Amino acid sequence: MAGELLEVGSIHKPHGLRGEVVVSLSTNMVLERTAPGTHFQAGDEPIVVASCRKHQDRWLMTFEGFVGRDQVEQLRGRTLFAVPIEDDELLFIHELVGLRLIDQHGVDHGTVAAMVDNPASDLLELEGGSLVPLSFYVRHDGESVHVDVPPGLLDDGAISAR
Repeated sequence: MAGELLEVGSIHKPHGLRGEVVVSLSTNMVLERTAPGTHFQAGDEPIVVASCRKHQDRWLMTFEGFVGRDQVEQLRGRTLFAVPIEDDELLFIHELVGLRLIDQHGVDHGTVAAMVDNPASDLLELEGGSLVPLSFYVRHDGESVHVDVPPGLLDDGAISAR
């Protein structure tokens, strides 16, 4: 089963005294991943979401069987993994890293090196350092990520004449 698990977030630290932890999610399936009863693998330990609420740009979660700050302290720094949800519309960031980024005009802008977590929209970081908001994503295949970006975003340092 380890090969079927996907990284969907990380636990940062306890929040308060009642067993909540601060969690960052890196998934476009937020509602499905924050629902009570959702199963995760946190390191080598299975955990189940008991409650979840939005807090600033992150989530505060409690997990079944973890009561109080001392118990959740052991979850600090763990990565959350989940079984993929079957859906043709799902987008997993790990599928994009290493692919070529192609804009709506067919121009190749280089290889996607990483994903940068950003509250407004996750960003695709290209090897050259350029950043492309994931909100401009159109589709991907085994070789490339296709985006539809506004003029000027990927001019690669060039300034267009007015």
